[in-house]
Amino acid sequence: MRSLKRTCLWMKLQWEPSNYRSVIIGLKKFSSLPHWDENLDIRKWNKKVSNFIRGGQINEARRLFDTLQYKNTVTWNSMISGYVKNREIVKARKLFDEMPQRDVVSWNLIISGYVRGSKQIEEGRYLFDQMPVRDKVSWNTLIGGYARNGKMYEALDMFRRMNERDTITWNTMITGFLQNGDVVRAMELFKEMPQRDSASISALVSGLIQNGKLDEAAKVLFEVKSLSDGVTDVIHAYNTLIAGYGQCGRIVEARRLFDQIPSHLDEGRGEEQVSFVKNVVTWNSMMMSYIKAGDLSSARELFDNMLTRDVISWNTMISGYTQVCNLEEAAKLFHEMPNPDSQSWNSMISGYAQNGDLELARSFFDKTPIKSLISWNSMISGYEQNGEYEEAVRLLHQLQGEGERPDKHTLSAVLSTCAGLSALHLGMQIHQLVIKLVIADVPINNALITMYSRCGVISDARSVFDEMALKRDVVSWNSIIGGYAYNGLAVEALKFFEEMKSENVKPTHITFVSVLSACAHAGLVDEGRRQFKSMVYEYGIEPLMEHFASLVDVIGRNGYVEEAMNLIKTMPFEPDSAVWGALLGACRIHNNVDFAIIAAESLMKLEPESSAPYVMLHRLYTDAGRWEDATRVKTMMQGNKIKKQAGYSWIGLQ
Repeated sequence: MRSLKRTCLWMKLQWEPSNYRSVIIGLKKFSSLPHWDENLDIRKWNKKVSNFIRGGQINEARRLFDTLQYKNTVTWNSMISGYVKNREIVKARKLFDEMPQRDVVSWNLIISGYVRGSKQIEEGRYLFDQMPVRDKVSWNTLIGGYARNGKMYEALDMFRRMNERDTITWNTMITGFLQNGDVVRAMELFKEMPQRDSASISALVSGLIQNGKLDEAAKVLFEVKSLSDGVTDVIHAYNTLIAGYGQCGRIVEARRLFDQIPSHLDEGRGEEQVSFVKNVVTWNSMMMSYIKAGDLSSARELFDNMLTRDVISWNTMISGYTQVCNLEEAAKLFHEMPNPDSQSWNSMISGYAQNGDLELARSFFDKTPIKSLISWNSMISGYEQNGEYEEAVRLLHQLQGEGERPDKHTLSAVLSTCAGLSALHLGMQIHQLVIKLVIADVPINNALITMYSRCGVISDARSVFDEMALKRDVVSWNSIIGGYAYNGLAVEALKFFEEMKSENVKPTHITFVSVLSACAHAGLVDEGRRQFKSMVYEYGIEPLMEHFASLVDVIGRNGYVEEAMNLIKTMPFEPDSAVWGALLGACRIHNNVDFAIIAAESLMKLEPESSAPYVMLHRLYTDAGRWEDATRVKTMMQGNKIKKQAGYSWIGLQ
């Protein structure tokens, strides 16, 4: 600043007053900019713009960009790149059009923004054709855009027109064909490739596996040693193949491949030169394969033998234990883990929640240092799955109070909670949140159908179902059939079932629970028998306890009590309380005391603290005028200290 003052004094002495005034005006205008003396070092300002963009502060970057009097091509390219990365192509294009001078990077950046989506890719092609000078990046960007958007004909045309292709060009084309399911063309290009690198091998192996060509992928990898182009560092491809074997359950082959990879460079045998060794991903891939196969002991042996573990190693093993509900071992590893991350905490939360230990799940949730939305969803789902509906709703309110925005998983879990509570008003509020916050997918719409059905508003459930149109899955059909059956609209439920079959949607065991329940409510005994046989012989579904309970209910409540008893005797497993409860209910309707005694005594053994079988048997005896037996049941109830419960039913099948 002192040197500037001396310069101004010199100009005052040497120049005419009018000239001096114009210089001073210019200096004042220049000095009005923030940190005007630093503008002379444009690299510093470019770095500041880039730092803002890397930190996700695109608006701050633009404000700084607009204050800069002096900008070079790097400044403009940085800002355009920021907009492209944030998918703000309109703003990027406006800057591009305003640029006083462009270089090839400028063109490549704006083209990369347009080729991300199939709707705008032709604008990228138009710009490509307008480029004064193109480099390999220009060609590869456009070829990659066509390939990602499934336009392989256009990609191949560009590929053939390109004079100087590099390995990136070839890899892009091979990956494009594989992503679009054309394995033959991908293999042809791979064989034509003049020079391959490790990325080429990895891309081909990965693509073949994704297309279900696991053996072909293995063959490619095993032939690498005989290739003349010197590709040796293929550890990533080996890791991918191990994972591929694991996904397909071919655990022996995965382990054989794992053992073939040396742990140290000096393990090469004979004249063979080994330039790659196992890395942490190799160990993790093998561990994941064992866990998927249900072999936790082998996975743990690998884990214990690892010299270097990363956070994925720990999380893989912790998740493996939580999946089999071995929470004690999972907790030990969690507490030994050097730096548990969000996934580690979430695994423990969901593990305890799924195991029904909500107290410990909540303890981990409350102690989680940084709660992600997954943390909230795991805890809310845990409450919902264990019937703690009020707690799930309270946690949703807490989530919103802390400024978190629920996603479709949160809303789906809370809708299930509303169904459990039959809380229509809250369910309608959640429906409004769905409309505002997310694009409703099939699971959310299914949850809405169930919620409205359980709340007795079957018309709204039907509206949601109708709006789904072609986007229905088997759960959608089960939800609407179950909803009509739950609300006693048996005929409508059966009509939906016939429509479901006409659209070639294969029923599940849940479908038949609702269908049999509908038959029971409508008194359709023959239809119930027919549907039960259809389930077994036409669809090959093995009857579960709930199917037998529904069929016992169908035939028993319509007067065929002896047939219901015989059905129970032929069941392939011991009947539960729902089965005996259905029979006891039928006996109550038709005054069959003999079978009622059998059903009641069986229920007393299964549920020794329940008053329901005592109360039901007492009523049967009194209705039949068997007062001594009625008194005996009452005395037995008092002797066993059984208190009568208000409102009880075994038939909660829907």
